[in-house]
Parts: sequence; structure tokens; C-alpha cells
Amino acid sequence: MEQGRARDAAVPRPYAPEAPGMPETSAPEARRVPEQARGEHTHGEQDGSGCPSRSQTQAQPPSSPIRRHSVRGQILDALRTALVSGELAPGEVYSAPVLGERFGVSATPVREAMQQLALEGAVEVVLNRGFRVIERSARELAELAEVRALLEVPVMLRLARTVSAERWAELVPLAEATGAAAAVGDRAAYAESDRAFHRALLALSGNQQLVMVADDLHRRSQWPLVSAPAVRRADLVADAAEHSALLDALMARDLPVVQSLIREHFTGSAG
Repeated sequence: MEQGRARDAAVPRPYAPEAPGMPETSAPEARRVPEQARGEHTHGEQDGSGCPSRSQTQAQPPSSPIRRHSVRGQILDALRTALVSGELAPGEVYSAPVLGERFGVSATPVREAMQQLALEGAVEVVLNRGFRVIERSARELAELAEVRALLEVPVMLRLARTVSAERWAELVPLAEATGAAAAVGDRAAYAESDRAFHRALLALSGNQQLVMVADDLHRRSQWPLVSAPAVRRADLVADAAEHSALLDALMARDLPVVQSLIREHFTGSAG
């Protein structure tokens, strides 16, 4: 694969802006309030007694503008999906203007989203050319799995002793969502549902800092390797099955099985 070559990417479109070519900023104009509507007094009118009218005191304009959904956020979500699916290939350089054309927006929100991905370690800036997708090694993936295990395994084992079966049962729909994504081989949907399942598990600890740190590590572990074969549907199905098996063991409070499943999940996880 030629390094440093800017290329067009077959990246899925995110949710489209309200109209083609809309500005990329996420700070839209405030909606204008009509000066007079349905016979009400305008601001500054008086009711004849020299005092402000009742409608004047009640119908005040909003104190802050109404904002549209962030275009940058939509682009960031789409780029993360493209990273997980492999549509943004490791080692390749992608220019913000070319990606912007694909998304139907200007280069600015694409550039801002790519800068966020650079902070996350997914891409690196190539001066005057764009952004190169980081080439990751199997060693890096193993290191991420080790750190995740150090953080999550002790917490899960502690929760296994304290959380009720009813609380674990509430997570069954999340486990089923990973199974549904795996069954159709949707790598990007599986990655998102996999993270949602693990976030919900850790959230039972009440430690939001842990949840955020672990989720960031989890996201990084999902980026594909440059030389690794594509993840097979069977791998996703097997990984999703471990979620359901883990919940069954947690609800039964079978601690030896819980410990075995958790450690195996981190060492052989497809997500």
C-alpha cells in the first residue's frame, strides 16, 4: 500500500444537513420572533395606562438561539464507522475537501472531526495534504487488551458479588443487540453495540471516570490492523455469545465461570 497517497474514500453518508451545501458550523442563527402576531402588542407597547402590557411581560424572546444538530458530530460518527469497517484504510492519506464532497459538506467540519480523531490516536496530520490513518500493530492491540483487562476484570468480579440478578437481567437487551449485529455481519453496528454493553456493565460500579476511560480504550481496540484479515461473521457471533453467557453466569452468581468468561473475552475478543 503506497504511503502518503491521498485517496478518495467510500465512506457512508451521515445524516444529511437540512439542505445541500449548508454551512458546516454548528452555531446556526437564532429564529427570529415576529414583531407582532395575532393582535398581540409588540415589545415597548403600553396598554394605555403607561405600564407594559401583559403580553409584553409574558411573550419574551428566547434568551439563547435554537441550535441545529452538530454537523461536525455527524461527520465524526461517520468517520468512526468508516474506521471500524476498514473503509478508511490504515496507512492511507485522506484530504478533508475530498471527504467533504462525499459527505455533501465543506471541508471545515471534516477537518474538525479528523482533528478529534487525531487526539484519539486514530489518524495523524500530514502537513498540506490531509490525515493519515494510523497503522497499528498486533502488539498494540494486545497492550490495549491487557490494559482493559486490568481495569475491567476486577470491577466486574466485584460487581458479580454485589449486583442482583434483576439488575443483570436489565442488560439482556444490550447483549441481544450485539447478537443481532453479529448475525448479519455488520462490523460497525457490532462495534457500537459491543461498547454499549460494556459501558452498561461498568456503569453499575457508579464510577463514571472508569466508564469513560474504559470506553476510550475499547474504541481504540476496535480499529483494524493494517495486515489483519477481515473479521468474519462467525467471529462476531462467537464474541456476542460470550456476552449472553456472561450475563447468565452473573445472574446465577457463578463466580468461577464469570472469571473465566471475562478473561477469555478480553484475550479473544473480536470487538
